[in-house]
Amino acid sequence: MDEHEKLRNIERSKILKAIAHPTRLFIVEKLNERPHCVCELTELIGADTSTVSKHLSILKNNGIVEDEKRGTSVYYSLKCECILKFIGCIEQVIRINLDSKSTLFST
Repeated sequence: MDEHEKLRNIERSKILKAIAHPTRLFIVEKLNERPHCVCELTELIGADTSTVSKHLSILKNNGIVEDEKRGTSVYYSLKCECILKFIGCIEQVIRINLDSKSTLFST
């Protein structure tokens, strides 16, 4: 692996790490519906504000979400909606794996 490939894969792994948490995947799905403020996400997730803010910070620092101040609230939205295609691909892998396992036990 040359230096360019190494750097590209390091950047890729940062994105994967950013979404590799159940709460952050949930946030991405909710932001696909519409922008949400931290208070809304906190209520939906059932966690404290600081925890939700930390998750949002990780997503924002990795270019997945962006924020916009509206009055006294900050609203988050997806910056790069193509991440949903990747999540769809993951779900396809899950279905294939489940189908494969079910055929093993159906004989």
